[in-house]
Amino acid sequence: MIGQLFNTLANCLKIPELRSRILFTALVLAVARVIALTPVPGLDGSKLALYFAETAKTSGGGVFGLYSMFTGGALEQCAVGALGIMPYISATIFIQLLTAVVAPLGKLAREEGGRAKLVAYGRYLTVLLCLGHGLIVALGWENPEKAFQGFSGSLVTAENLWLYRIQTVMILTCGTLFLMWLGEQITERGIGNGVSLLITVGILARLPNAGKSLVSMFQQENSKFLHLVLLVVVLAIVVAGVVLITQGQRKIPVQYAQRAVGRKIMSGGTSFMPLRVNYAGVMPVIFAQAILMFPGMIFEKLAAILPAGFGKQVSIYIASHLGRQGFTYLFLYGLMILFFSYFWVATQFNELQVADDLKKHGGYIPGVRPGTATSDFLHNTMSRITLAGAVFLVVIAIIPTVMSAYLKIDPLVAQFFGGTSLLITVGVLLDTMRQMESYLLMRHYDGFLKKGKVRGRA
Repeated sequence: MIGQLFNTLANCLKIPELRSRILFTALVLAVARVIALTPVPGLDGSKLALYFAETAKTSGGGVFGLYSMFTGGALEQCAVGALGIMPYISATIFIQLLTAVVAPLGKLAREEGGRAKLVAYGRYLTVLLCLGHGLIVALGWENPEKAFQGFSGSLVTAENLWLYRIQTVMILTCGTLFLMWLGEQITERGIGNGVSLLITVGILARLPNAGKSLVSMFQQENSKFLHLVLLVVVLAIVVAGVVLITQGQRKIPVQYAQRAVGRKIMSGGTSFMPLRVNYAGVMPVIFAQAILMFPGMIFEKLAAILPAGFGKQVSIYIASHLGRQGFTYLFLYGLMILFFSYFWVATQFNELQVADDLKKHGGYIPGVRPGTATSDFLHNTMSRITLAGAVFLVVIAIIPTVMSAYLKIDPLVAQFFGGTSLLITVGVLLDTMRQMESYLLMRHYDGFLKKGKVRGRA
């Protein structure tokens, strides 16, 4: 299989168009890494990078560690790309959710050229989010002792604070907009989804540090070679499970009746409608993490500032139970992933519109009446397969926490055994392989696998 993989990669470079797209993508990703490592003028990020390295060993970095992962380490380096691509993703998701609940936006999405207008609205919203978020980050760097618990020292080296604030906000905003443009260039001229690849490369940039932590962990006297073998086996099983569920789909058969279009008779046929098992992707995990981290931080701050008494004891009790390694946190984490999985499907999958489109094109599901019965059938089917995908997401999401809390594995290493890191990386790499395989099959080359092509695996 390894030989087949190298032969396939060699065949990719033999196709001129695919070779140019791969090289262009690699060049743009290299530029993105430069942005993530270029410091903002007037800041000394070495102390903050050391602080993040220390907190990652104990608690995984908390909410700031999660955000730093999506920025490829740019936040802890006080770099130009410290906001990352997340403001653009947040704006895009917000517009998508509004499209599902606001009738004028939903109508605009179905009109010709409406999608382009929605994309433009997302870009405008990205600028506003960058300005607000950039100011918060600039003030956090200005007062690191208040923003980062346990941090001591100063990061700002500029003398004029107002000049520093305005300059930093503008630089961070321009950095995110430049990353957004780079992602769109990859999607248009490169290979794969540009925005997703930017996030994936930022995640994979942590692999060298994770490797060092893994080596130092097994250099201890109480560690054995068998433990390393078990970790490799667990990683292989988890990756295989992620691939299977990510590619898994329920094929609903669809029959098209014979119909007349003008003077022509269009023959009917049989097709299928693929319903993905993990329709929501990694979004429920991201939403659940983002929401659950803030209550713990709030009660932790309250416990620090409240005087001794009942309120302080309650705050300490809640903060301890909402810690990332507590059972209460894991239980609420799993419930929120289940909730957001169904929420995402409810807002993004419109079974009424799908049933109506099938009816307009003369299609029907065998054994199911067109119209309301079809929409009810799709709703019930999607609910069942969403439950399977959501349960899988819960298992994958809690693996890093369980490994770091109960098996005493470095959180920097454990994050690659599940959670958002593995889900995003595997999903993006599968999508990129699928696009590369389409070029290979057009030129009559074998794909990455001789059996079970990436594009058709179910």
